[in-house]
Amino acid sequence: MPRYMVERIFPDGLEIPVNDDGAATCLAVVEQNADVGVTWVHSYVSEDKRKTYCVYDGPDPEAIRRAADRNGLPVESITRVQVLDPYFYK
Repeated sequence: MPRYMVERIFPDGLEIPVNDDGAATCLAVVEQNADVGVTWVHSYVSEDKRKTYCVYDGPDPEAIRRAADRNGLPVESITRVQVLDPYFYK
């Protein structure tokens, strides 16, 4: 399955509480994604919480965008990526 990096911009910052409500929010995203064949692997959040860089597995960029639309999430860019592991060369 192809892997993608999705850049998102949240002008007011992304606030997901670290409690049961936050967990429920994340699980809801996972469930909505599964309906279109997309898996959220993990995300990186900038210090000011205005940008995220999210790693997803999915069939194509259109599926990634459909998943974002279903979850009400912005998409700045979608880039197909591959893992570069520096320890591979040892």
